[in-house]
Formats: sequence, structure tokens, C-alpha cells
Amino acid sequence: MAVRAAVLGCGAAGGLLLLAWCDSLLLALLLGSFLTWSWLIDWCRGATCTSRASLQGKLALVTGANTGIGKETARGLAARGAKVVLACRDVKKGEAAANDIRVQGGIVEVMHLDLASFASVRTFAKEFAAKFAKLDILVNNAGIAFHPKQLTEDGHEQVMQVNHLSHFLLTNLLLELLEAAGRARVVNLSSLAHTWAKQGIQWDDLKWEQKPFDSWAAYGQSKLANVLFTRELARRQARSGVTVYAVHPGAVSSELGRAYEARIPAFLRTYVTDLSKVFLKTAEGGAQTSLHCAFAECAEGETGKYYSDCAVKAVTSQGMDDKQAKKLWEVSKGIVGDISPLKPSRNPEPQIGRASCRERV
Repeated sequence: MAVRAAVLGCGAAGGLLLLAWCDSLLLALLLGSFLTWSWLIDWCRGATCTSRASLQGKLALVTGANTGIGKETARGLAARGAKVVLACRDVKKGEAAANDIRVQGGIVEVMHLDLASFASVRTFAKEFAAKFAKLDILVNNAGIAFHPKQLTEDGHEQVMQVNHLSHFLLTNLLLELLEAAGRARVVNLSSLAHTWAKQGIQWDDLKWEQKPFDSWAAYGQSKLANVLFTRELARRQARSGVTVYAVHPGAVSSELGRAYEARIPAFLRTYVTDLSKVFLKTAEGGAQTSLHCAFAECAEGETGKYYSDCAVKAVTSQGMDDKQAKKLWEVSKGIVGDISPLKPSRNPEPQIGRASCRERV
């Protein structure tokens, strides 16, 4: 993508200079405006996963796969031959998404998972482990943002529980299935919003009982937790064959911001939404980095890193703090309780393949 952009940019610049040289300033201005707009839209869309990997014989699990980025991630994995389990809170919507993917030849099934309930996570993990012998790809995709303060049935602030704590529990419970795959990958959906947590995670007030609730800060802290969890899990799994990635999907037009959209006055909402969509990625575009980290061979040695637009990107100093990553692990473990991995089913394991990564020019 970078090479293509450079070639097009040089060609466009040359054409504009030629027009200007020939005194066609108006035409050069019009062409320049068109090219600038095209470049802006292309830049907003971001990179595309170019791997030609076959995922035949692999098993993938995607949380929150009934809509948006999760659905498109599941679709992309299924299109490459993986069997995909869609873990969804709303099973009816999950089945609708599954049927949509099946029409294109994908092999998918739906299982119920409510990340606002640790009991639901444990029930799901137990059923999953009883059914499958291994897990090749785990995409911790589900998330919520900008909701009013609300405590879950477990008594924890819902954004932190849904976005981090329940995924922390789920991943640990399925670790032996991941290790059984030989070369497995865990993709944690983080966000550029991790940079909002400039003071790190407020360890002394995770439930927002002392400070006035700030939905932006709560979301930013949960996304920082995703980065730190990725870092610590990668350290702990360094010799197991399980690699871990934190992903910023980009600015995506999805249902994640529906709670924030609701705050916009009704008479402006349609105009603001329609205008913003011009500059936002589609859900398919937002899934590209998740797909890249899930199977591209060139990402295999980059465990523990933070990705955006299918490339490693820098994180804040808070996101690189190993002491905070270890603390998050211990605090999370204290909250969720027993994280002992479940034993995989004794069903025969599918053959494990390898992925490849090619640059599209």
C-alpha cells in the first residue's frame, strides 16, 4: 500500500506541475483538489490485509461477532477456510450474522457469551473446551464505549469488565486449547484511545466510587488495559508458541459509538452521522488489522506489540510499563477469581497450517 501510494503521489505531482507549466492553472487547481480529496479518503480507509494464507483446518473464536468489526473479522477468517465460532450476547443477532457468512460458504457456529457476567464467561469456556480440542485464533473483539456508569451483576464498572476483565478471564480459561494448537494467536482489540489514560489506570477507584464517572476516561483506561494485558500475556507465553497482539482498528463507522451518537440532538444526528461516515472506515476496513495479526506470517515474531493499519505502532509510556502490566494481571486475577485453564476435549485435532504475508503494490 505504501509503494502504491508513493507511485500515485509522484505521478499526480508530476501531472500537476505539467499542467501548471502549460499555464493551465485552473485545471491544475481542479485536478489538485480532486487528487487531494481522493488521497484523504484513501488515507482514512487505511491499510488492507494482503496475506494469502489458507486457514483450512484451523479453529477461530471471535467475541462480539454479530455485528461491525467482529462480524467482518469472522467473515474474513471463514473466507480463508477457518471454522469460526461467533461468541455473542444476542444469539438471535449472532445467527443472523452466521447465516450471512454461510451464504458465502463460511463454516461458522454461534455460542452464547455475555461479557458482563463472569458466570457466563465460565459457562461458555466450559462448553467450548468440552467441544473442541484446540483453538488456533482467539480474537477478543467485543467492547462497549461511552455508556453511562453502570455496574454489572458482578458489581464492577461495565466498561472495564466487558472490555478487559472478562476477556482476561476467557483467555486464561482457554490457554490450554491455545497451547494445544502449537502456533496460536490472541488478538486483543485495543484503540488509540489508550492514549487518553495519561495517568494510567486508577487502581484505587476502578468502580468510580470516589471520582465523578467520565465515560471517555473509563473507555481510555479499558483500552490501556488491553495493551498492558497483551504485553504481560506475551511475556508469560513467550515459550509456548502463543503470540499476542493489541490492535487499533482505526476510526470505524460501527455500533461501538451508538451511545455517544444518542447524545447528539436529533435534528443534527443524521447530518453529523452521514458526514462523519465519509471519513470513517467501514467495518470491513476496521477488521483488516485484526485479520493481519490473526494469520499473517510477517506478524508471527512480533508478539506483545501494538498494531495499527497492519503495522507495528508505538504506544504511550503507560502502555510500555511492565510493572503496571504485571500489576494489572494480579489485580484482574483478584477480581475474576480462579483462572486455571480448562482441559481441551480429546477430539482429534485438525492439521495446523502456516500463514504467509505478501505486500500488495
